[in-house]
Formats: sequence, C-alpha cells, structure tokens
Amino acid sequence: MPFGCLTIGEKKDYNNPSDVSDKYDLGQIVKSEEFCEIFRAKDKTTIKMFTCKKFLKKDGRKVRKAAKNEILILKMVKHPNILQLVDVFETKKEYFLFLELATGREVFDWILDQGYYSERDTSNVVRQVLEAVAYLHSLHIVHRNLKLENLVYYNRLKHSKIVISDFHLAKLENGLIKDPCGTPEYLAPEVVGRQRYGRPVDCWATGVIMYILLSGNPPFYDETDEEDYENHDKNLFRKILAGDYEFDSPYWDEISDSAKSLVARLMEVDQDQRLTAQEAINHEWISGGAASDKNIKENVCAQIEKNFARAKWKKAVRVTTIMKRLRAPEQSDLKATSPGAGAPADGTVPQAATDPPVPSSAVPPEGPPTPVTELPAGAEISQPAPEAGAEVEASDGEPQQPSPAPQEAEPTLRCNGEASAALNAATEAGDEQG
Repeated sequence: MPFGCLTIGEKKDYNNPSDVSDKYDLGQIVKSEEFCEIFRAKDKTTIKMFTCKKFLKKDGRKVRKAAKNEILILKMVKHPNILQLVDVFETKKEYFLFLELATGREVFDWILDQGYYSERDTSNVVRQVLEAVAYLHSLHIVHRNLKLENLVYYNRLKHSKIVISDFHLAKLENGLIKDPCGTPEYLAPEVVGRQRYGRPVDCWATGVIMYILLSGNPPFYDETDEEDYENHDKNLFRKILAGDYEFDSPYWDEISDSAKSLVARLMEVDQDQRLTAQEAINHEWISGGAASDKNIKENVCAQIEKNFARAKWKKAVRVTTIMKRLRAPEQSDLKATSPGAGAPADGTVPQAATDPPVPSSAVPPEGPPTPVTELPAGAEISQPAPEAGAEVEASDGEPQQPSPAPQEAEPTLRCNGEASAALNAATEAGDEQG
C-alpha cells in the first residue's frame, strides 16, 4: 500500500512487515543516522535499486515526527533536482521510506577528480541548486539545511544532474519561523540572532555553498582551539551576525567580479535585501554567461583538502547539534543546560519543540566533509554527505500545522551539549556594535 498507507491525524491502517518484505529486498545498513537507518533496497519485481530509510517508532517522539515530516514534505514535491519519494509503509513499529537512489559522487569528490574545474562548473552546480530552491520556495517550503553534504550527483555519467537530499528539517512557511535549526557554518544571521526567518535562509546557505566551491574555504571559520567549543561557536556566530567574511587573496584573485557580486548578494546580512532564488537564477553569473572558464582546480582542491579533511572543520560542522541547543529553552540560567535538559525545543517542520530528547543511535560514518546537521539533546554525530543528520522533533500530532515556537525560549548554544552561552554572547556583541 504505497503512499496510501499513511494517513496523518486519522486512524491508521498499518502495514504488515510482510508488505515491505514481499515487495523489497533490504540489504545491509549503509549507514545509521540520528533518526533512521539507511539501506539499499531492491524492488523484487523490477530489480530496480532504491534507498530505504527506516525510522523506529520506539526511538521516541522526535523520530516519529522526523519521519512524518519527511513524508509530508516529500509527497508535496516533484523536481528533477530533488530525490523523489517512491514508496511509504507504516507498520506498528516502523516507518519505511523508499526514495530514488543517487549513485553519483559528492560534489567535493567530483571536483577533486576533475582534470579541469572552472567557475562555469560551479555555476552549473549552483544553478541546479537554485532551481530546486526556487521550486521549493514556490510551494512555501524552506529546506533549512542546505549544505554541500546534502548535494550529490544523481549518477556517474559525465553530465549527471545534482540532487538535493535530506528533508528532515524542511518546513512549510506558514508565517515566519522562529525555531533555529540547521548546520552552524551555513546558518543565516537571522537564525543566529534568534529572529523570525523564512525562505531567505536557503538563499544565504546557497551563497555559503558557492563561496566554498569557488575558493575551497568556508566563509566563516574560527581558529580557536578545536576543543574550546564555547569560544569557537561564540566567534563563529559573531562573524556570521556581522557578515564578517572576505574575498581574501590569493584564493579569490582569479575569481570574476560577477561571481563575487552574486556571493555578496546571496550573503546579504539583511534578509530583506538578500536575493531570492529566482533573482539569483537571473544573475549574469548563472544565466548570462559571465562565469569564467579559467581553470581554478589547483587552488580550490588544495584548500578543500586542507580545510575539509581536517578534524577542526569536521568538529565545527559536527556541531549541527548546536541548533538543538539554540532551541533549548533556558532554565533561568544558561549554565543549567545539561544534555537531558537542554533539548526540548527541536526545530522540526511541524510544531514547536518542547519534547524530551530522543535517545541517540547514531553511528558516525566515514566521509571527508563530515557534516552533521542537528541532533537531539546530548547527541552528537558526524555524517557523510548526501545524507546529513538532521534533527527534528517527533510527536504524534499532525505535522502540517506548525505551532509557534515558545516565545520564552532563549536558545543556548552548542553542538555537543557544551558551550551554552556562545550564541547569547555573540548576539550581545552584535547588539553592542549596533
């Protein structure tokens, strides 16, 4: 009973586990994420391969909400640059989501394997991302976790398309959103500053992606000792709030002014002044042939290998959990944040989060860029590319009707349950400068 098996908010007609096994052969686990396990699956009739995501209901309300949310959003979308949902089964104990299988490489790996890499190649990647984002935004869907780790080539053919994966955190924009979520290095200033936000956060994240693809460097980083989580986050967020990035030499010396112009327009601190996805598509660097054809592979690859293979970046991006902390209501004193206490307000598509943290079953997979998006309180996970760990809170209610985030929720900080004051310090610093 594909697609017909799940009726949110009504009495459910559950599938039997045999309904799944009769149609699909599930292989071994490819990887484990915070909310689900990922399998390769083969349709017994067509022999076609798919990706299967299995969510265990016993793992908690957040897991159940993550599954419902991803089903809700993916049922709404059909776009060539978005991995499509093929089948859904709900048993009494699990959710099974079957999606198209992307067999291509991550963008980083593709760049490293090229003999020639230019702005035009980057423009082609960014254009496809923007087209998918413009489509989502036309449906009032905010992805909220766009990052390089969630972009993958659909297959290994020379001119393969790019597809976006991971919709755990996607949200219907029924009014501005308050609950913070995402991966720290890609967060827009309005999210870091705990302001209400919407679709422009995806455009900011696309600007960050473009910056990395053109230089091999992240626009915002901090050289604080990698074990000094609190100061690292504090400094990182201050830079994001101030839009404190540079087109520094020598990495940007060979990059066209048109490319720099588009990055700057996408990474505009004022969300009202930021380009929309459709406006960015119309920019000369995307649609007007302004992207340079000069080979920039040597410089970009050197920086990618330096920045994205080192433990410091991995730990920085691992912090996706930070958002869990950002959403955690303060218990009058920020220092009173413990892994069990600070995880309530999880930003998920539907509903404001106030549920208790869900137990972490994540197994850190291997993979160069080690992304992590958000995790529930106390959970930390580093995950590889196409599927980034995302955090969503699950409840048994209907995900379509988001509730306003708790007004008193004063986000605390940090990924692995430490640095609870970093965001506040960064925000206060920004206020003083203003």
